Amino acid sequence: MDFTIQMRATRTRRRNKGIFLTLSLLLLLSLFANPTNASIHIYDNQTFREVGNAYLLSGGSEGIAASLSTGSYIRFEKITFWRSKDAADKHSDMEHSTGLIQVIIFEAADRNNIGGSAYGGQRAICCTPDLAKMEGCKQGEVIRRPSAIDINWPIVLNVQFRGNYLYANMDYKEVSIPKTGMYNLFFVACDPKLKGLVMSGKTLWKNPDGYLPGRMAPLMKFYVFMSLAYVVLGIIWFTQYVRFWKDVLQLQHCITAVIALGLFEMILWYVDYVNFNNTGMRPIVVTTLVVTVGAVRKTVSRLLILIVSMGYGVVRPTLGGLTSKVLLLGTTFFLATELLNITEYVGTINDVSGRARLFLVLPDAFLDAFLILWIFTSLSRTLEQLQAKRSSVKLDMYRKFSNALAVTVIASVAWIVYEVYFKATDPFNEKWQSAWIITAFWDILAFALLCVICYLWAPSQSSQRYAYSEEVGEESDDEESQSLTRGKPEGDIGLVKQENSRSTEDLDEDDSEEDKRE
Repeated sequence: MDFTIQMRATRTRRRNKGIFLTLSLLLLLSLFANPTNASIHIYDNQTFREVGNAYLLSGGSEGIAASLSTGSYIRFEKITFWRSKDAADKHSDMEHSTGLIQVIIFEAADRNNIGGSAYGGQRAICCTPDLAKMEGCKQGEVIRRPSAIDINWPIVLNVQFRGNYLYANMDYKEVSIPKTGMYNLFFVACDPKLKGLVMSGKTLWKNPDGYLPGRMAPLMKFYVFMSLAYVVLGIIWFTQYVRFWKDVLQLQHCITAVIALGLFEMILWYVDYVNFNNTGMRPIVVTTLVVTVGAVRKTVSRLLILIVSMGYGVVRPTLGGLTSKVLLLGTTFFLATELLNITEYVGTINDVSGRARLFLVLPDAFLDAFLILWIFTSLSRTLEQLQAKRSSVKLDMYRKFSNALAVTVIASVAWIVYEVYFKATDPFNEKWQSAWIITAFWDILAFALLCVICYLWAPSQSSQRYAYSEEVGEESDDEESQSLTRGKPEGDIGLVKQENSRSTEDLDEDDSEEDKRE
């Protein structure tokens, strides 16, 4: 027996050492990895695409807060445009400046001040002969009308090629942001001879508190509070865990792992955002590590709820034939969540979500729905078994858990409806200052449900009372407690043992039939 315990302890130490070495290697690699840029937007030979009657390249879109004490700005550094040799030859007969490129910065609220439409037709970015007569714009340039609040906005900066040069450099420029809003940057060429235009360089988007985009800035403080919340929960749980460690159940080990993963994830998010805010850089490996820990935490949390609903450790000692199915579902859910998180967070540059995320949301949502269905089906069967056994303490505990789970599902559905409404009514991300709540809600909801589970399954002297036991019969909990304090004749004891053995066989048969059905 001692040898078996020693071998298990050795394997546990090796496993923990392996995990530690893996995490250390990932952190070490992150120091040498090429960083992904966020508020520092880098353009590496990006090609202009044809949009309507213009060639356009999006330079970024972020929420920027204006401040009187510390200035907010968009800075242009080492911007270079490259045109083809054919385009240079076509412009060679022109004098001095040839091939105009315009840099446009505008707030989302002023989006209608860029471009125009002649006679109700398709909206054009560049001025046409008809629009020149109607709008008074200059043909071959971007249509720009001054803002009602500030006539200097939208900002339009001009860059031109000279002679037959293949490249044109943009001078160092810093544009101050006078008003809080969602700002967009576009590089536009109206000259049809500039087809195939390529650009390189970088822009720096600075908020008053750092380089963190406006939508993400509140999340940095949020992760501080969430880390503190997990610390408080961890201290309370660990105190009970150490105090009654002899009575700790296998299920409570799983809860401990979820608390540790949650705390680790919140700390990593905070560190990632602080580094992001201070440097404007976001290393790929570090962000990947953060989202991977988050995906593991979400997967383990959902599997914990599933096995609790199945009555693991309370109604049944093991999951039996369902173990492989649970692990398969957990692996699939982890992969779907990991792909979704990597798409959403790793390499994020703007405050606008990419379209690729929409395709990855579907499998993640489908697996979540399947998990919820399986959880409530299993929970219903567990409640029926406990009611048949007349185990009032366990039944009451599972009823409280089912009520908490029902409230969580209702809140999730309601929030999804609100999220869809929020995004449908804000196509241009003008509500970016409150968009962080969409992300924060799910972390708060997960933490609240974890607190409920910790409360119901907290380690105590009576922890073993909730554990599965082969000697549990059809008696109520009051009768069980009385049988421990009242003596019985030997003949009666024999009868009780016979009844218990029969009931145990019946329970085993029920569990095996249930496993086959599932």
